[in-house]
Amino acid sequence: MSNTLNTLGLCKKAGKLIAGFDAVIAGIGKAAGIIVASDLSEKSKKEVAFHCKKHGKPFCTIKETMDETEKILGKRTGIIAVTDDGLFNKIIGR
Repeated sequence: MSNTLNTLGLCKKAGKLIAGFDAVIAGIGKAAGIIVASDLSEKSKKEVAFHCKKHGKPFCTIKETMDETEKILGKRTGIIAVTDDGLFNKIIGR
């Protein structure tokens, strides 16, 4: 299992993530940053990027797919907000 998936698991256990497009957009103010799965549609990526720019939130694409994140999150989604700065930075490699 990748470090990204391990960290997402920690985020879930700690209650530090929001999953799914509608939930992420509604809670974007609480987010340290937004990550999207590699196989998310280009249309959805553009829409998420627009909202991130509008709210001044960092945005990145991870190499993991929605199927891989589903195993950790228990929900098939390609859009995830991490609400902890340290955990978000760990995911994006800072």
